[in-house]
Amino acid sequence: MKPSLFIVVSFLLTGLGVPPDLSSAPAVQEKAVSAAPAPQTGAKPVAKAAGAGLLEARGAYLARAGNCMGCHTAQGGRPYAGGRSLSTPFGTFVTPNITPDKTTGIGRWSADDFWKAMHEGKSRDGRPLYPAFPYTEYTKVTRQDSDAIFSHLQALPPVTQNNPPSRIKAPYNLQPLLSLWRTVYFKPGVYQAEPAKSAEWNRGAYLVQGLGHCSACHEERNPLTGTWSIEGGETLEGGQIMGSNWYAPALTSSLEAGLTEWPVEEIVQLLTTGVSPRATTSGPMAEVVRHSLQHLTKEDARAMAVYLKSLPESKPRPKANAPALTEQVRGWLQQGADIYKQHCQDCHGDLGQGVPGIYPPLAGNRSVTMTPPVNVIRSVLNGGYPPSTAGNQRPYGMPPFAQVLHDGEVALVLSYVRNAWGNRASLVTTAQVDRSREGMH
Repeated sequence: MKPSLFIVVSFLLTGLGVPPDLSSAPAVQEKAVSAAPAPQTGAKPVAKAAGAGLLEARGAYLARAGNCMGCHTAQGGRPYAGGRSLSTPFGTFVTPNITPDKTTGIGRWSADDFWKAMHEGKSRDGRPLYPAFPYTEYTKVTRQDSDAIFSHLQALPPVTQNNPPSRIKAPYNLQPLLSLWRTVYFKPGVYQAEPAKSAEWNRGAYLVQGLGHCSACHEERNPLTGTWSIEGGETLEGGQIMGSNWYAPALTSSLEAGLTEWPVEEIVQLLTTGVSPRATTSGPMAEVVRHSLQHLTKEDARAMAVYLKSLPESKPRPKANAPALTEQVRGWLQQGADIYKQHCQDCHGDLGQGVPGIYPPLAGNRSVTMTPPVNVIRSVLNGGYPPSTAGNQRPYGMPPFAQVLHDGEVALVLSYVRNAWGNRASLVTTAQVDRSREGMH
């Protein structure tokens, strides 16, 4: 059963910045300078930032590395034309058309308008945007990077496509309530480098905190404002992905997805290929690696890895107790062992050891024993498929078992896996499996 490890998950428009003093194209092959970009908040015409061709090339790198198409493209739809639905507890948001069509896209927008959206969270007409577009993080993006992304988008073929409006539940559809939220939880401000840290560390912090907007998923949310809260700043202590039965684990906990003990090279490998000796990405993270992170320059990927590795250990999330090994529990675990032997052992081994570089080990795997167990449940139901990348062109995968095993069987086999070979974690219930089937895609 393929565990999932999340590092970064993208929502709407993202850019991973390449410094503006580069002189060759295509931008995907440009060498990024590790220093954090100098803050620039004032308006600056795009034509003065760099030559048009170079600016568009840089913007293409930012957009591809940032996975802009991931949210602004509906399944089977035209790139960047929007129309993808994002389900949240506050309603369904439909992503907009960001091609340069003058009627249905952003063809009438200026670079200043685009900067206002990225930096201030406001539309061209001054209307405040909902933070489904994560301007709470994008506000840290430099003006140069914003202009480069805009230049690339304006160079795309225009697509005339009217998308349906977002369907926001009351009372969240009231603008005064949104304005109040912004007053409490949003403060514009470009990333400020920490002088005591290295240039490479600051570069990684810039990418993770702002452009990568990791906290959009890997953040515990204030119950008063649901998933929109950014109170207390960035902690990256894990959280449920909005509108999804996936959990984005803490990037600051060695019990979840903390990387303090990892070599930088292995972190880079995971980010850019989707696989490493210690973990394999699947689910939403696999999509991000495939469409976005694998296209990072080596310098940007390493900078992110250096920053992620430096994050201090956080207080462990309360874990559900492992079961007492009563006669009844032993009976359940034996049933799970029988299911494992029939469906899982050929790949993952009789001791959960896996096959290096092919099938991940389950023994000692923190993704397997994580609380809540939603990721390992989804991996069994959906299958475990790392992304196909330049560094892992023919990945091994696990087929889905949603139609093979019923909810009770999934609960039994996972309860066994979470309590075998030295693993100790809570039992998985049939109800948890049933909930994870909801909204599967």
